[in-house]
Amino acid sequence: MSEKNREGKNNARERLRLERERERAAEQRMRVVKVVGIAVLALGLAAGVGVLAANQNGDDAGNGAEAKPITVGEATAPTLTVYEDFRCPACAQFENGFRDTIHELTDAGQLKVEYHLVTIIDGNFGGSGSATAANAAACARDADAFTEYHDVLFANQPPESDDAFADTDRLIDLAGKVEGLDTPTFRNCVTQGEHDAWVTRSNSDFLDSGHNATPTVLLNGENVYGDPNNPLTPESLREQVEELATA
Repeated sequence: MSEKNREGKNNARERLRLERERERAAEQRMRVVKVVGIAVLALGLAAGVGVLAANQNGDDAGNGAEAKPITVGEATAPTLTVYEDFRCPACAQFENGFRDTIHELTDAGQLKVEYHLVTIIDGNFGGSGSATAANAAACARDADAFTEYHDVLFANQPPESDDAFADTDRLIDLAGKVEGLDTPTFRNCVTQGEHDAWVTRSNSDFLDSGHNATPTVLLNGENVYGDPNNPLTPESLREQVEELATA
């Protein structure tokens, strides 16, 4: 075989080798594109789920719906609905009298409590302590510390005419009584009034509800508190809840 023919065959083999390398490189790029595309799609789906979760955990349902209450307890358990104001002495009386029983029932999965925070004392006496405290309680909800902080607020309630809860420094100081709550995020939420719109809406819902006093306490929709002829006690509340739970 002449030198020229050998050189031609070598050139042909080299061209074939280069062509195969280009094909393999193209296939590799296509695999990368597919992997990246799948990853982007997964991230997009995750972001969508995250938005959905954020909306579900938000302050209200949107589209003109009522403000969501702050909920504690087992979702399928009998529901105790509580409308209360952090400046309301009667609300503190209810909380101080029923707190232990409510906690025991919720911890046992026998009761769900829906807290509707209202601000009627601000309207009656002036000031903004009811609203500011309600916003702070929603900030504690964000930190998974609502129950503890809610109890601290009622345990340290000022006199009805004293607007001490309007002072965000006071509310932040009280957060120090709840382990892990006094954080920069919580402080910013309180001082910036991040849930003020929800508080306003929650109070408007109460005013439109037909109820006219705090606390209003409903068990599965039935008013169970405030009747002097049939006063609710911790023991009777427990009995009613257990009866509903086993029905």
